[in-house]
Amino acid sequence: HCHDSSDEKTQRENKKRQKAMRKLLIATGLSFLFMVGEIVEVIGALVSVVAIWIVTGVLVYLAVMRLINNKYEVHGKTMLITASLAVGFNILMGLVLHEHSHTHGDASDTGNVNVRAAFIHVIGDLLQSLGVLTAAFVIYFKPEYKIADPICTFLFSVFVLITTITILRDTIIVIMEGSPVGVEYTVVKEKLLGIEGVAAVHDLRIWSLTLNQTVMSAHLAIDKSTDPNIVLKRATRRLKSLYDFHSLTIQVEYYSNDMDECKKCQPA
Repeated sequence: HCHDSSDEKTQRENKKRQKAMRKLLIATGLSFLFMVGEIVEVIGALVSVVAIWIVTGVLVYLAVMRLINNKYEVHGKTMLITASLAVGFNILMGLVLHEHSHTHGDASDTGNVNVRAAFIHVIGDLLQSLGVLTAAFVIYFKPEYKIADPICTFLFSVFVLITTITILRDTIIVIMEGSPVGVEYTVVKEKLLGIEGVAAVHDLRIWSLTLNQTVMSAHLAIDKSTDPNIVLKRATRRLKSLYDFHSLTIQVEYYSNDMDECKKCQPA
């Protein structure tokens, strides 16, 4: 009977281990999916912008070739109809994406970057379509001014590149784990030094974890007469009131004179 009891206990422990292992695997799988989703969001936005730039580059190249060779024929009527349809379609798509970006409420100031990238993509297409439509009107009524086609291509290609710069900048910042726009390193450090009892700040790190999440970590050196728990609460409260950090890691330690000479304690 003792042997049977021992076997049952072992089986129960094995079942508990298996159950714990299943939960761990599920949690790991979900974390992996979320991680992949964040990566796909960044890469998708980057690919979208690069695609716009490639198409714009091709259009500019073709426009240059037209100007150099001066051997091309433009059908004003066909061009006018096609451009009008393109403008209407892009306006419709822009309204849909703009409305979609407002349905998320205030959950994120920047919104989903793929929605932003798609919206910018549509705006770029709309600008190009407006350029084509403008050139189509000119060519339709004045066929001898067919040079308006490549000229409009140049002008609106510049507009397209300008509108996509911010998306490209944001994605590169995340990929390089850089500091996000709007969060100044020196300003954050000054805010921390302004807390009563804080003598020094070192190992301050601010980087973009994803396109919508900024992370910060820092070491606060305090006077020996200061309560570290109070400083920690004050620092956390101040940073949360001033910035939308997704995660804060603050280590509080007592100040010592050798921190002034320690290279690791100096700001990066």
